[in-house]
Amino acid sequence: MIKLLALDMDGTLLNSAKKISKTNIEAIHKAIKKGVQLVLCTGRPLFGVKPYYEQLGLVEKNGFAIVNNGCSIHETLNWDLIDWEELTLEDIQFLESLAKQSQVQLTLIDEEHYFVLGGAANSIIEADAKLVFTTPTEISLSDIKKHQYTLFQAMFLGTESQVDDFESRFAHIIANRFSGVRSQPVIYEAMPSGITKASALARLAQKMGLESNEVMAIGDADNDIEMLEFAGLSIAMGNASNHVKQFADYITDSNDNHGVAKAIEKHILA
Repeated sequence: MIKLLALDMDGTLLNSAKKISKTNIEAIHKAIKKGVQLVLCTGRPLFGVKPYYEQLGLVEKNGFAIVNNGCSIHETLNWDLIDWEELTLEDIQFLESLAKQSQVQLTLIDEEHYFVLGGAANSIIEADAKLVFTTPTEISLSDIKKHQYTLFQAMFLGTESQVDDFESRFAHIIANRFSGVRSQPVIYEAMPSGITKASALARLAQKMGLESNEVMAIGDADNDIEMLEFAGLSIAMGNASNHVKQFADYITDSNDNHGVAKAIEKHILA
């Protein structure tokens, strides 16, 4: 029996216009009424999740949100941070050295800020920050040394060809020290070693006293693969790549055709 629904956001819960359909909202409410707990499981930072959680109409309900690709877990009732992993100053210095050898820019995320390290934000960073309802803030290593920010994850942003070049040159180096993933064509992400959506989902399930076979996960992108592998029931979106689909038990409809709602109806409510 499914007791926990792990739901990716971009490309899954959100359609191409970055909206949540009424059909998806209604299906989620039906699943919760049936006793299923919801955890939004996303690469977005916390400030990029809260407005959507309000749209879901679940503000008074105590669910969970796994954000920053598994770096942090929040209870949604008061948005308390209940579990996290963070980057060290030495980690950030190392990542900055890689960015300086490429054309991408390095950004850092904490609970409240979308930081750009070492210069003004490029247009891709500006656009990405807008998608998570914020604006980029310039920061230097000396600023980081002065203040005790809890920095969860790093992102390298540039054009698709710039990120292609960065990934081909540095992904194997990043993998020796961090969890790295190409989450979008214009973004390569680095988290503390061993941290993924799946590692956070496993920790949350343990806190809740649940086994993996009581978890259903829905996703569409490469950073969802480990989560799909962990869940007892894994669903790939119709808009997912063939590579991602091979890790899923079932394929649902696309994010523009209420694929989340259809998966909930078939595998939880039926």
